[in-house]
Amino acid sequence: MKKINLNSFAKINLSLDVLGVLDNGFHQVSMIMQQILLCDDLLIRWREEPKNDCVTVSVSTNRYFLPTDERNLAYRAAALIAEKYGHGRSGHISIDIKKRIPVSAGLAGGSGNAAAVLHGLNILWDLGLSLNDLIRISSELGSDIPFCVMGQAAADKTLKPRFAGDPLACHCALATGTGTNLTPLKHGLHSHLVLSKPPISVSTATAYKGIDSMTIDRHPDNDEMIKGLENGSLELIRKNMVNVLENFTLRRYPIVAQTKARMQELCDSDCVMMSGSGPAVFGLCRNIRQSKQLCGEMLALNKESFWTRTTW
Repeated sequence: MKKINLNSFAKINLSLDVLGVLDNGFHQVSMIMQQILLCDDLLIRWREEPKNDCVTVSVSTNRYFLPTDERNLAYRAAALIAEKYGHGRSGHISIDIKKRIPVSAGLAGGSGNAAAVLHGLNILWDLGLSLNDLIRISSELGSDIPFCVMGQAAADKTLKPRFAGDPLACHCALATGTGTNLTPLKHGLHSHLVLSKPPISVSTATAYKGIDSMTIDRHPDNDEMIKGLENGSLELIRKNMVNVLENFTLRRYPIVAQTKARMQELCDSDCVMMSGSGPAVFGLCRNIRQSKQLCGEMLALNKESFWTRTTW
């Protein structure tokens, strides 16, 4: 049996803008995604079984409510690799996921799990796929997965040496189009933060559809945000920490608005934002001490509250 352990990191959105709707119903976006240190742990095993005459997949997790069949992105990632590169192989792929990242939170937890499986099987099967190859394959599974593939290549201790010097390995990126056109950013955000998820789930599709008929008064300037990241200007970063999906989610789900309001009381109000379609909200902190202190305060409101930092 061959096995590999990988970290599957979460992401936050430093900005999220919706530019329009395509004829196929997908939304055009412009957003900046930043990897954070909060992660799941994946153990991926490959056991050859000559009598099987096929490749089978199983998933286990410490979250009883998570599906472990084809509804799980990690399962689908393994099945996709088996479909593309499993001809002539016979055996079993087992994936064990130790979840820490809140589920259905706007943090790309499931997407990161899928990205880790792609990376893991690339190594276990000696496929020799480049980072660009893995990004291309991952785009078939979901819009957040390509960024997770790039981020894990930059941050996971096992993967980092394999992709050293590859410009696609990054902690921060600009995503355009439907979210899969990615431009790596050399300079990401260096910050501690507190993260809090209310005990609800928000449908990404519903949130995007919900803002179609809304008037959006404030949009991020991502060029200015990138300049702020390059120059280390927290003023420019905070000015453009805007997520237009908040216009829907905060109105539809009062507990998300309550979470953001409470965090704004604890942090500087202009450095608090919802990630993705929510419901997770994060606030930037001055140091690790402040992040731990504010996390303790947020735990009184939401059980799934964490102190962490961005990766760099």
